[in-house]
Amino acid sequence: MRYPDVERLAADQHGVISRRQLYALGLTRWQVKAQLLARRWRKHGRQSIATHTGDLSPPALWWRAVWEVGGDAALDGVTALQSAGLEGFNSPAIQVSVSRGARYHKVPGVRVYETRRRRPGDVVGSGLPRVRPEVAAVRGALWAVSNRQAALVWLMAIQQRLVTGVALADAFGTVKRHRRRRFLRTVLADVIDGVQSMGELDFAGMCRARGLPEPTRQVVRRGPRGRVYLDVYWDQWGVVVEIEGAQHLDPATSINDALRQNELFIHGDGVLRLPVIGLRLEPDAFMNQVANMIARSRRRAA
Repeated sequence: MRYPDVERLAADQHGVISRRQLYALGLTRWQVKAQLLARRWRKHGRQSIATHTGDLSPPALWWRAVWEVGGDAALDGVTALQSAGLEGFNSPAIQVSVSRGARYHKVPGVRVYETRRRRPGDVVGSGLPRVRPEVAAVRGALWAVSNRQAALVWLMAIQQRLVTGVALADAFGTVKRHRRRRFLRTVLADVIDGVQSMGELDFAGMCRARGLPEPTRQVVRRGPRGRVYLDVYWDQWGVVVEIEGAQHLDPATSINDALRQNELFIHGDGVLRLPVIGLRLEPDAFMNQVANMIARSRRRAA
């Protein structure tokens, strides 16, 4: 027996449907059981049923996770970002949140977080229950296994235009206490302000700490398209360091960056591009490159 309403709803949910939805469509428990016994449908837990017998796709597994956890469960963190379109980030478990004190079920492959921070409006109003991308980005950073991963979550969400810096800052404002809060505040400044946050990072101080000569900052040069502002420049050796915030991930900005870098290279300058977050997370690796570039340019000038 076919059930057109069931098939339409399941198609909208990547081939899965909950028992509650089935009963709301008028099916009885015996009718559902008959479909399962006939092996037209397949059970995937207490509440989740696939209207096929194959494996579940990732989006179908997200629906299953919410239904099986129960309560006011909603996709959160990295998984909610993935459901909003995030690509290129792998997570070993589906991340789901529930309100603090809510009753829920543990489900293999699903990590459930109880949170006091859920506000009215945090969960999208229709479709797959999930929190809004900016909220998910904040939670994903708080739940990350390392500072590096936390910064990566934010950078990728902004790069792929799932969130804006302003929205991220607003969502992060609800976090009053967390062991990673101070670090994330500096990352937030980096992704919003870019090079403007370098006063806090103090690139010149990093050079002094390594015994490198202090560079001239914000040098103005003239290029084929007018004035060019260089973040860091050692003019005696022709070494340029471009310190890049998240705004440099924008396609139009990256094109201008490439044109500027190529022009400098053509005229004999060596150019290093240092992402602000890279300096935050891997200062030694990037400063080693700066030191090596200066040493090579000194030898050539000798």
